[in-house]
Amino acid sequence: MPEPSTTHISVRNLSVHYGGQPALKNVSVNIPDRKITAVLGPSGCGKTTFLRCLNRLVDTVDGVSVSGQVLVDGEDLFDPAAEVTHIRKKMGLLSQRPYPLPMSIYDNVAYGPRIHGQSDRGELDALVEHHLKLAGLWDEVKGRLRAPATSLSIGQQQRLCLARGLAVGPEIILADEPTSALDPISSAHIEGKFKELRDQYTIVIVTHILRQARRLADYVIFMYMGELVEHGPAAEVFNAPREKQTREYISGVIS
Repeated sequence: MPEPSTTHISVRNLSVHYGGQPALKNVSVNIPDRKITAVLGPSGCGKTTFLRCLNRLVDTVDGVSVSGQVLVDGEDLFDPAAEVTHIRKKMGLLSQRPYPLPMSIYDNVAYGPRIHGQSDRGELDALVEHHLKLAGLWDEVKGRLRAPATSLSIGQQQRLCLARGLAVGPEIILADEPTSALDPISSAHIEGKFKELRDQYTIVIVTHILRQARRLADYVIFMYMGELVEHGPAAEVFNAPREKQTREYISGVIS
């Protein structure tokens, strides 16, 4: 199957075990730049483990062992000499549920730039406004930027977390079931933002919602039982899947 010709992220022979039990088995794939890649598969197939390897959050799990490579702009994330903080700065992360920091709306967005040395108030103001606009939240919060982030609805909190992730200037957005806790209107907001941002960022989204993947994905990775079964342009995978397991998943035989 043809590989994308250019990529920030290249995964090579990636295997992950939790306490000796395999979660990913020898996965190799290139993720296309400035496209939306959807990672699909039944529950427990390794989707979230795969995503968490892309920024090494998998390290936070006790008893995990990882082999293989995750190359980000040619740098192996799992090389002992890798500067993980530098690599993670290239990535924004949206989790299943939003986790705003226990501070104001403004400070949530300004937090990352401040950590990376930005202290000029005027520039911070401009950054906060710009990224809240990118996340589609500015008009709803511009009059209460000093209010606690927790005062926002859960859908607004997820867009705030998107703005916070974008504010550090990432090249890649990782999203793990980012609409699973949201109402339909908030979900549509997030999907709309991804569509608007797809030309500026490499977006990798884990989702169990086939309809969502069909709406959003340019490229699809289908996983089953920890193995990469099939990957390719979304139209090819959805309309003419090559593998039996992919066909059964798309048709609803396995879920």
